[in-house]
Amino acid sequence: MTTALGTFKDRARKALGDKTLKTALDRTTGNARVKRAAAVAAWPDFDRARAAAAAIKDHALAHFPHYLEQFERNALASGAKIHWARDAKEACAAVIDICRQAKAKTATRSKSMLGEEIGLPDALAEAGIRRVETDLAEHIIQLAGETPSHIIWPAAHRTREDVSKLFQQHHRDHLLLTEVEAMVASARHELRDDFFGAEVGISGANFLVAETGAICTITNEGNAELTTTPPRVHIVTAGIEKIVATTEHALQLTRLLVRSATGADLTQYTTFHCGPKRAGDRDGPEEFHIVLVDHGRTQMLEEMPDMLRCVRCGACLNHCVVYRKIGGHAYGGAYPGPMGAALTPIFDGLEPSRDLPHACTLNGMCKQVCPVDIPLPTLLRDWRAKSFRQGFESPALRRGLALWALVASKPRLYRAALALALPLLRRRGKDGWIAALPFTPGWTQSRDFPTPAKKTFLAQIESGEQA
Repeated sequence: MTTALGTFKDRARKALGDKTLKTALDRTTGNARVKRAAAVAAWPDFDRARAAAAAIKDHALAHFPHYLEQFERNALASGAKIHWARDAKEACAAVIDICRQAKAKTATRSKSMLGEEIGLPDALAEAGIRRVETDLAEHIIQLAGETPSHIIWPAAHRTREDVSKLFQQHHRDHLLLTEVEAMVASARHELRDDFFGAEVGISGANFLVAETGAICTITNEGNAELTTTPPRVHIVTAGIEKIVATTEHALQLTRLLVRSATGADLTQYTTFHCGPKRAGDRDGPEEFHIVLVDHGRTQMLEEMPDMLRCVRCGACLNHCVVYRKIGGHAYGGAYPGPMGAALTPIFDGLEPSRDLPHACTLNGMCKQVCPVDIPLPTLLRDWRAKSFRQGFESPALRRGLALWALVASKPRLYRAALALALPLLRRRGKDGWIAALPFTPGWTQSRDFPTPAKKTFLAQIESGEQA
């Protein structure tokens, strides 16, 4: 996939040489993996809950039209206004139209990956509407002029030192702060006036509850509540795959989502919004709009329904050995990591994004940690096969694969090739590592390759060394 910053390979190569990025990713994803492991270990029924969560999502998807219609009916009864959008253009147009009707000059926005997916930040800017990101990490990357690099921690690529410099440059207090608490206080001071002065607040939704017509948001900072409650108009943008049948189902999924995302039992704020402010309510918006977005979801229901189970927890990113080396921006789309490699070909087409499914070791860790058991390695292999069938791979790669298939399908030829190659590789090694390999610079450009063992795995099996 090519962007203004080049191809995926260009971006990955640049990321691999960025030591600061490596430090930031190690801090964020390492902490997330430790916390998730502890949360799962403390929950004896995690596997059963995981199977139940997958079943909940599959049930909703199997009855997609019924539950979407039920949600619309109940949401309208609560006083909400529903807008259906077939694609990103229609979704952005609906949001902009609502903002203009509200005569909004400023819109606060709570973190929403769907907003990034449909290009809402750019649409607001083109419409002349000032956008204020209220999530702390989103605020950081807005100051830096960047896009999110992680779906849970959008500023995962930024170190504390980076953030301190950004705040000194852009915040009104202009202080070079070193403590996290002080930086949070500075951001709170910077955003407070916008929370209460914006005409419109825009949020996403973690779940759409069919039985009540409510939407559910799950956050840790409280910024979502300040984004959705004080403004006169609240706009929700949500993918139609967020639908669940009941509140109980939403809460069951929440238990898995939170543990998989942050390792906590619950987030600080789990809020159900159901319609605008009613008579007697102390607060809440006067208008409540829900923009329901397809943007490829119907196509996914036919081609890869498993991906519609995704609850956007980010666990697959935190455990992906590729993401942890190159970060999110290298992927070029709204969604990075294994989930992005599976989703981006749907949104942007396979030909321009075919490198993403290939950027995977297929070690299966993403499936192992997914709270709704999405078979991501299988989906990525399917994209690779489809890319090959449609002729998107280079002639050199096709010839190489044909040669590999020939060798791998003939045991004697395979063993002869190994017998020839392994001694040559061992001679290039030093202290157990190979610093460079001919014709395969990608393997050793940013890492050393382990020197092969003296005996192949097959030989070790036959001799009884491996059991």
